[in-house]
Amino acid sequence: MLKTDICKLINIKYPVIQGGMAWAATAELAAAVSNAGGLGIIGAGNAPADVVISEIRKAKELTDKPFGVNVYFMSPFVDEVIEAILEEGVAVVTTGAGNPSKYVQAFKDKGIKVFPLTSSVALARRLEKTGVDGFIAEGMECGGHVGELTTMALVPQIVDAVNVPVIAAGGIFDGRGMAAALCLGAQGVQMGTRFLASKECVAHDNYKQALIKCKDRDTVLTGYSGHYVRVVKNKLSKEFDQRIKDGAGMEELAELGSGKLRMAVVDGDCQQGSVMAGQVAAMIKDIESCEEIVQDVVLGAEKILSSFCRKEGE
Repeated sequence: MLKTDICKLINIKYPVIQGGMAWAATAELAAAVSNAGGLGIIGAGNAPADVVISEIRKAKELTDKPFGVNVYFMSPFVDEVIEAILEEGVAVVTTGAGNPSKYVQAFKDKGIKVFPLTSSVALARRLEKTGVDGFIAEGMECGGHVGELTTMALVPQIVDAVNVPVIAAGGIFDGRGMAAALCLGAQGVQMGTRFLASKECVAHDNYKQALIKCKDRDTVLTGYSGHYVRVVKNKLSKEFDQRIKDGAGMEELAELGSGKLRMAVVDGDCQQGSVMAGQVAAMIKDIESCEEIVQDVVLGAEKILSSFCRKEGE
């Protein structure tokens, strides 16, 4: 059975973590991934504290396995959300779009493991000093907000720079991606896009079908350098491109993007809404259960890694 140090650290069966995608990563998805042996994550996004509390309590009704919450530091409710997490209690907190340093000790005092998302070595080195339990090294192949380095280049650099476990994210779809991540020194993988197309994900069926229809070059980056967002190209992404060509500033682009993720995930408008997805979207062919996805990834990685071991021994 494929086990790494991360499994023992957060008490999960398989080193597969689900991405904390706003609007899509609800209690239903988080519980399903955790029940399948991975670590499910509730995406807090811009939701107020009462919504996050409701999702945590719902997840506790759906699973007795560990799960976590992703905290989005650009949320106007971030302080209230963190207080809610501390009161309700979860196994893990992942963080993005900001610096979690001042909250790390409070989480640790409650026995909550902290895994910041990072796309740079400098940030990882700085955050390690605060006592975080590990990192999610996220390459630019991922959906949503992205950094500038690819997963293949980023992961080994983060692994070499820190002394805590590293989870690889961005561009990982199946056992081949997991095996590659482990060979790069990661202790596990985080996957978002493939779980969007799961049966348990509450995302609108139009969103899931948009992913299934994706070809290899159908995801694009919108925005400016340092503020790129990867989405499936549609009318909205073309509007972003045109506004940028016309000299639009960050404030205008932020206004254009406001509410557009919900429009796609919840309302199913996949032309005017923001269909965030990673480059692996083109590999999605079917809507599967979380159990099927986790098993496919883990068994696939085990088969690949064991075949290399046999070749070495021959």
